[in-house]
Amino acid sequence: MEFAATEYANATAYDELLDRTLRPRAVAQPLFDYLDTLDKQEFATRSQAVDATIMAMGITFTVYSDSGNIDRAWPFDPIPRVMGRKEWNGIQEGLKQRLTALNMFINDLYNEQRIIKDGVFPAEVLEGSCNFRPQCVGITPRFGVWAHICGTDLVRDSDGTMYVLEDNLRVPSGVSYMLENRQIMKRIFPEVFRTTNILPVDDYPTQLYQTLAALSPRTGEQPVIAVLTPGIYNSAYFEHSYLAQQMGAYLVEGSDLLVGNDDVVYIKSMLGLQRVDVIYRRVDDAFLDPEVFNPDSVLGVPGLMRAWRAGNVGIANAPGAGVADDKVVYTFVPQMIRYYLDQEPILANVPSYLCMYEDQRDYVLANLDKLVVKPANESGGYGMLIGPRATAEERAQFAELIRANPRNYMAQPTLNISTAPTLADGKLAPRHLDLRPFVLQSDKLYATTGGLTRVALRQGSLVVNSSQGGGSKDTWIVEEEAL
Repeated sequence: MEFAATEYANATAYDELLDRTLRPRAVAQPLFDYLDTLDKQEFATRSQAVDATIMAMGITFTVYSDSGNIDRAWPFDPIPRVMGRKEWNGIQEGLKQRLTALNMFINDLYNEQRIIKDGVFPAEVLEGSCNFRPQCVGITPRFGVWAHICGTDLVRDSDGTMYVLEDNLRVPSGVSYMLENRQIMKRIFPEVFRTTNILPVDDYPTQLYQTLAALSPRTGEQPVIAVLTPGIYNSAYFEHSYLAQQMGAYLVEGSDLLVGNDDVVYIKSMLGLQRVDVIYRRVDDAFLDPEVFNPDSVLGVPGLMRAWRAGNVGIANAPGAGVADDKVVYTFVPQMIRYYLDQEPILANVPSYLCMYEDQRDYVLANLDKLVVKPANESGGYGMLIGPRATAEERAQFAELIRANPRNYMAQPTLNISTAPTLADGKLAPRHLDLRPFVLQSDKLYATTGGLTRVALRQGSLVVNSSQGGGSKDTWIVEEEAL
């Protein structure tokens, strides 16, 4: 159930939600009708059962703070977001189109750089990229694919347009929570799943396994796959262990692997050394191989880049894929789609201003009170300025940062992001939200039916990240014919 912000601005309590003047989109009507049958006591009982279910399933995430790393129960809202299959089909095709072009762009940058030579992508953007890895120049991974797993963040504006907010191509996280959210909903509201044709999401681990298996250098044999984690203190460790278990893969840390003199990766075990064919790495580039990147890293595997360059192991996502995971590079994706695919983009970017260009920088500096300003390579909602909610002092400080390093900043208008009914203090109230679908690519493309809906649990907040007080919802893609 989703309303544009302007449609839902005055609804702040459970009784107001059920007011028939507040019509949900047609695709959400069965859920709306079902909620109407629950009295407040029953609704409260179901909501309380959510917390018990999360604790029983052991779903946690880690918050980093000055007082230490804190494991917390996953913040979950039991009111799902509902979208129709017809709308989703278009979004799904747009996601696949986008990842295809991004992978062609990455491969081009590390090889011929045609897009720069033809004047479509500025050389100065590449020169200022902190995620371009010279160590990857001249390499073409299997299928020409560098970003095998992508989490694309989408938002809907008040005019109903679905925009791409950013692409996450390094080590995108959150898919395990998408899967667990569905399991929670099936436990709490089983009767709705019996009467509504909600498309499944539980094939993702199988699709991920097939995507990774296709990267194996040993064709015709059952591949050995390992999930490389930084360890139990990483905020996404729950996801690392969950996906390894679901795929039947090894969960390893850097110290569990070694690269032999034959440039082959092996896992150490009680039975001796066993060859590893594919590594799904959840470790950043800088810590992946101390022989090539950070020599002080204890998280990576010495020699891993040698093995990858020799074609003896597949790595997803490939080292260097983060060159396209840049909020300045993001603004050029529509041009990439036209250049590489000769197609018009299906999904729109949010209109953006690049501070590296003097005229656009002048506009941003003159309108900081109206814009959202983002650094090129931060994630998790960190390092950004939400101009309308910032103080004059904060805007002045940000202006100095922009002037000092204009390549590192871009700005966007403050979108009137849509809201959805969310349980807050025992009542239903509108909260802003985004959506992170997951797209896979190796020898074929796959996109989830829906994704991880992240919701800003604080009233009025636009920040949906769990590390900053956000939560999540289950996302239902529903066949309209079943309504």
